[in-house]
Amino acid sequence: MSIEHTANVEHTASTEHAVGTERTADTKHAVGTERTAGTAQSTSNTQGAQDFWNALRSATQSRIGLGRAGDALPTARVLEFRAAHAAARDAVHLPMDTAALVPHIEAVGLGTPVVVRSRAADRPEYLRRPDLGRLPHDLTHVPRSGADIGFVLADGLSPRALMDHGAPLLSALASELAEHYSLAPPVIATQARVALGDHIASAQGVRTLIVLIGERPGLSVADSLGIYLTHHPRPGRTDADRNCVSNIHPPEGLGYEQAARVVAGLVAGARRLGRSGVDLKDTSRADPLTGPAHEMRTLESAPRNGAAVP
Repeated sequence: MSIEHTANVEHTASTEHAVGTERTADTKHAVGTERTAGTAQSTSNTQGAQDFWNALRSATQSRIGLGRAGDALPTARVLEFRAAHAAARDAVHLPMDTAALVPHIEAVGLGTPVVVRSRAADRPEYLRRPDLGRLPHDLTHVPRSGADIGFVLADGLSPRALMDHGAPLLSALASELAEHYSLAPPVIATQARVALGDHIASAQGVRTLIVLIGERPGLSVADSLGIYLTHHPRPGRTDADRNCVSNIHPPEGLGYEQAARVVAGLVAGARRLGRSGVDLKDTSRADPLTGPAHEMRTLESAPRNGAAVP
């Protein structure tokens, strides 16, 4: 092979290699540019979705828009869920510290609270036997007062809720009601269901009963308190005879003063109607289009047989 031919072959190979290298570089650059653009678009979409869910999450404690890590939830979200579940279980099973609660209730100024319990001997039996939680063990030391309103503070399914919110909520209720009604000394009830209050109220001789009770914990809230109002309470009353104000756990839930105003409206309405329950509606937050006057007429004309008001 001649020197000239060899030189031509080497030149051709070098040229092809250079062209191939340039094409490869161009291809890699184009692919990289497309990938960068795709990544930027994906990041923009992800941020947009995150902003959407962030706006919704600000209005609820529900677990929404948790995101993903591959095909699963992010580890942080899984751990948060487990912690919330553990808190809910603790709220149900941990017994109430009655000795610690009594001084706070007494400080409200309604008198020294009497402590009673249901026929459920302990927490496990209370959870297994709801019927025993509705019956009193012994009410002989509950004083008869004949007051307009009686208060029962019950541990329910979240003793923690009563420990956290019972005293300040009772104080707000007393401030709202004391000017217009006579108030009986409060009673603290352990291993208690709502209906236990009817027996206590009957022993006290009160006209209207207000039960503050720990609500069933959820995975968003483990310390929510509820209020059940019963006019003319007596054993045998059903849920249809009561009114409920729930989700009381400031700052996320209903506040103490707001709940007290709702209860005050219900007490006034119950006294006008002569009964509580399905016929009695909350008029403290009447619709601006109908107004309080319309709501009051609806209440006063409510049928006694429990039929719907047209």
